[in-house]
Amino acid sequence: MCVFNLENRVCLPEAEPDWVSERSFVTGFIACIGCCYCIVINHIDVLVAYQREFHALKERLRVAEHRTLQRSSELNNILEQFRRVIAETNGSKDALTNFSDETQKLLKELASRKPLQVPNIYHHLPHLLNNEGSLHPAVHVGLGRTGVSMVMGIPTVKRKVKSYLAETLHSLINKLSPEEKHDCVIIVFVGEVGGNTHTHTHTHPPGVAHSIILFSSGLLEVISPPASYYPDLKDLKETFGDSRERVRWRTKQNLDYSFLMMYAVSKGVYYVQLEDDIVAKPNYFATMKNFALQLSSEDWMILEFSQLGFIGKMFQAPDLNLIVEFILMFYKEKPIDWLLDHILWVKVCNPEKDAKHCERQKSSLRVRFRPSLFQHVGLHSSLAGKIQKLTDKDFLKPLLHKIHVNPPAEVSTSLKVYQGHTLEKTYLGEDFFWAINPTAGDYVLFKFDKPINIERFLFRSGNQEHPGDRIENTTVEILPFSSKEKYKRTDDRFYRVGQFEKGVAEGAVDTSFNPVVALRLSVVQDSAVWAILSEVSQSHAIICPLIFYIMFIFYPAECYPV
Repeated sequence: MCVFNLENRVCLPEAEPDWVSERSFVTGFIACIGCCYCIVINHIDVLVAYQREFHALKERLRVAEHRTLQRSSELNNILEQFRRVIAETNGSKDALTNFSDETQKLLKELASRKPLQVPNIYHHLPHLLNNEGSLHPAVHVGLGRTGVSMVMGIPTVKRKVKSYLAETLHSLINKLSPEEKHDCVIIVFVGEVGGNTHTHTHTHPPGVAHSIILFSSGLLEVISPPASYYPDLKDLKETFGDSRERVRWRTKQNLDYSFLMMYAVSKGVYYVQLEDDIVAKPNYFATMKNFALQLSSEDWMILEFSQLGFIGKMFQAPDLNLIVEFILMFYKEKPIDWLLDHILWVKVCNPEKDAKHCERQKSSLRVRFRPSLFQHVGLHSSLAGKIQKLTDKDFLKPLLHKIHVNPPAEVSTSLKVYQGHTLEKTYLGEDFFWAINPTAGDYVLFKFDKPINIERFLFRSGNQEHPGDRIENTTVEILPFSSKEKYKRTDDRFYRVGQFEKGVAEGAVDTSFNPVVALRLSVVQDSAVWAILSEVSQSHAIICPLIFYIMFIFYPAECYPV
């Protein structure tokens, strides 16, 4: 027997009556349990931090794997060049005298191998072999920033009537926050050759001083390909009823997109294709980034932030190699938007199924975000003489839900969902949640995969279209990791921490409740109106505060058929 010493946390032998020893042992054991509980709580915080670091590490490994594949491809190209040099010398000793014995031995080994011929860009554009600088920008202005979240590519050419490039850059850059300006790079690709590049790039950006700042900060880059990059475009086959000039225009456009993508592939995690005659909505960068982060990287190939042409199309950087290769295989055959659709068809469509089935399959890889974040404003096309009055009708529509990166959680509700506007989509930032006639006892539950600390909460009802539609009959409840005896709780161990007043539920959470395993909205009174949940978000701080922004919109039940 021993007595547990609370100060030193050790058991000391002592000759005392059995009941005294037993009581002391029990007291010490309880103290040990309390100490272990504190350690468990601290470990939970550490695990949450480790989880965030793990996700960040996973993304870095994905980028590293992508770059490794790039380096492997580059080494294979070098080997091909070695083989061509050796083949051209025909084994001439005079041609190899400038190399060391070790280098000559290596070259002979490479020449003696008979590997499979791996297709590369030179199979599709053999003229590039005539000039070793064909795949290097002839003009490059900027710092060459890398390691950003998002790369935005803007191809441009000189338009005969009016250029929209300055307005496009102004719209994109002015709607970026200071932090966002350090997390992206805008690449302007000037598809001009024959001495026009210098004039084009230096007459459009608004103000010399401002342009210098943009270039020196790394935010903006300008590139232009050499003339040797382009093949002869004079004798192209006319297809799909297009004129010779239009076929040449769309073919060169495919080559421009390919060069731009090849240059951008190693710069960031996501690549967004834009055009030089657009305007952007406020907060477009955060909206695109958060929407992409909410989706698993395996679940999509194209995210569309505009319904028009090749505007606002986001790709994951590793997918650009596949896309460029596909474009170069058929760059003379079809325009870029058709080729992108064909890529999706090849990946997921079954020839034995009908067209509707194919469209459903493609929609799983091509995810549309609404409303549109970019609007087309150019009237005069880069194709001489072409007038295009294309506008995106979704651009003017207000965003009825907001997107945030939320902690992993299982979401559920007892409410009846209307027209597929599910709670899961809301939590992922893809849509708003729409439910019919909440009644007393209904709930919306967020059960976190890991316990988290909550600092404050905010639930707001109403949105831009219905600012007067508010909720007053719902409470905010949390489920702590451990029971708190001094607070009043519900029968299922939840604690009420707030309620709606004048359409808003807001407040701080007592730190003694943390960590929290679940958060719930509970309806305490029948409602004759419907409800829309349009925003769910969380923000991170030192103790991982969770802040939810939620909007409820109510519609009279008699206005909508059930």
